[in-house]
Amino acid sequence: MLDKLVTPQQGNRIIITVIGQDKVGIIAKVSTILADYSINILDISQTILQEFFAMVLIADIEKSQIPFENLKEKLNALGLELGLKIDAQHEDVYRYMHRI
Repeated sequence: MLDKLVTPQQGNRIIITVIGQDKVGIIAKVSTILADYSINILDISQTILQEFFAMVLIADIEKSQIPFENLKEKLNALGLELGLKIDAQHEDVYRYMHRI
């Protein structure tokens, strides 16, 4: 219950996942896109599984200066440029798709 008091409203949060071959600058490039549109990173977890990079990022889009669909397009384009799979979903959609 305390979580809901100290975190932004669920409707303002998105989950970004990044998977692919590890290379220098992945986090920097993703976070630059977010910063360019006033999107705040709330939490980030990344790991290297052998030579594969995996990241999950939670961000607050409340003050965002870009429509969500346009943000997804920019992240997808970055993924194509870097040879990665980058996806963004609203938190409620992500939770629904990954429920147990």
